Amino acid sequence: MKTEIRTRWNSGVGVKSIVAASAGVPPHSLEMVFNTYEIDPLCDPRWAALVESHPQSSVFHSTSWLRALQTVYGYEPVAVTTCPPQASLTNGLVFCRVKSWLTGRRFVSLPFSDHCEALIQSPDELDAMFLHMKRDLDKRGWQYVEIRPISHRPGSHTEFKESLTYQFHRLDLHKRTQELFHDFHKDCVQRKIRRAEREGLKYEEGNSEPLLQKFYRLLVTTRRRQYLPPQPLAWFRGLIATFGNDLKIRVASKGDLPVASILTLSHKRSVVYKYGGSIASLHNLGGMAFLFWKTIQDAKDKGLEELDLGRSDNENLGLIAFKEHWGATGAVLSYWKYPPPKPAVPRSAWGKNMTHRLIQVTPDSALEAVGTLLYRHIG
Repeated sequence: MKTEIRTRWNSGVGVKSIVAASAGVPPHSLEMVFNTYEIDPLCDPRWAALVESHPQSSVFHSTSWLRALQTVYGYEPVAVTTCPPQASLTNGLVFCRVKSWLTGRRFVSLPFSDHCEALIQSPDELDAMFLHMKRDLDKRGWQYVEIRPISHRPGSHTEFKESLTYQFHRLDLHKRTQELFHDFHKDCVQRKIRRAEREGLKYEEGNSEPLLQKFYRLLVTTRRRQYLPPQPLAWFRGLIATFGNDLKIRVASKGDLPVASILTLSHKRSVVYKYGGSIASLHNLGGMAFLFWKTIQDAKDKGLEELDLGRSDNENLGLIAFKEHWGATGAVLSYWKYPPPKPAVPRSAWGKNMTHRLIQVTPDSALEAVGTLLYRHIG
C-alpha cells in the first residue's frame, strides 16, 4: 500500500503539520495529523519527567548525559515531540546539533552514545519526528541526521537508510547472585574472578579525582593499544559533575599498581558499563573480571535489573565473546542516516600501518592533546 507524505505550515500556531494519507483507503480511517515541536530538554521539566516514566528511556536520555555533552563539547541538545507546550510530554526524540568547522554540521541522536531509543507510543509519532528533522536539515543545508535506536525502525517513506550495524549486549540481573555466577563461563570468567581474589587485588570505588587519575592512565594505555587517542580528561570530569554518585569508577590494583579500571553509570533500574582500561600484560591477574563481578554484586544489592554492556564492532569477536561469557544477550544495533550515506572509502594498508606506528611512538601527553582537539569534532 503506497503512502504519500505531505507537509504544510499551520500558520495559526507556527509549527509544521504532517498529514499521512493512504491511496485507495477512505481518508477518515487513516489520515492522521501531527504537529511537531522542538523543546530544550535541559530547560523544559517535562523532559526529565518523560525520561523517568518511559520504559525505554536510558542513561543517554538523561539530563545528566545531555548536560555533559553541552558543557564539555558545546553541543546543543534538542528534543522533537508531537506534544504541544501546554500538554504533558508523552513522546520525544532527543538529538544534538553538532557544529564543527572540521567535520561539518549535523544532527546526531546522540553523540558518544551507544544507543538512543525514540521515546514514543506509536510508529506514526516517530515518523513525524523523523520528517521534522529531515525538513530542518534540508532547510539549514546541513550534512546529515543520524539516529541510534535499539528497536524502532524508520518508515521507508522517511528516506532514512541503515548506515552502520553493531552488536549490543545486556545482562539480565533478575536471577539470584549465585545463579548469575554459575552461568558465567567457567574458564573465561569464574576462574579469573577466583584468580583475582587469590592474588589479593585491592579494590577501590568512587568518583574522586585520585581515582579518576588512576582510571584515566589505564584508559590512555588501552586507547594506545587500540591505536586511538583517549577521550579528553575534561569529558570525564564533566560526567562526574553532572552524574555525581550515579557515576562510579572502580579500580583493581596489585599492590600500589592499578591494573584495571572501569567507569559505570546508573540510571533507573540499569547500570551501564561505558569505559574501561587495563594493562594487557597483567590481564592474567583477572582484574577486569574482578571489577565486573563487583559491579554485578553492587547492582544486585541495589535492586538493579540490568547491566548494559554497550555496543561492539561486528569484527571485534574478542569483545563480543567477552560479553557473552558473562551470559549477556546480544542483538543487532543499527544506526540510520538521512540522506543515505555514501560508500566508505577503504583506508589503504600503508596509511593504516603508518597511523599505528605514529601512535605507538607518540607520548601520552601528545595523544591526550590530540583527543582533546578532535573529539568535539567527531561526535
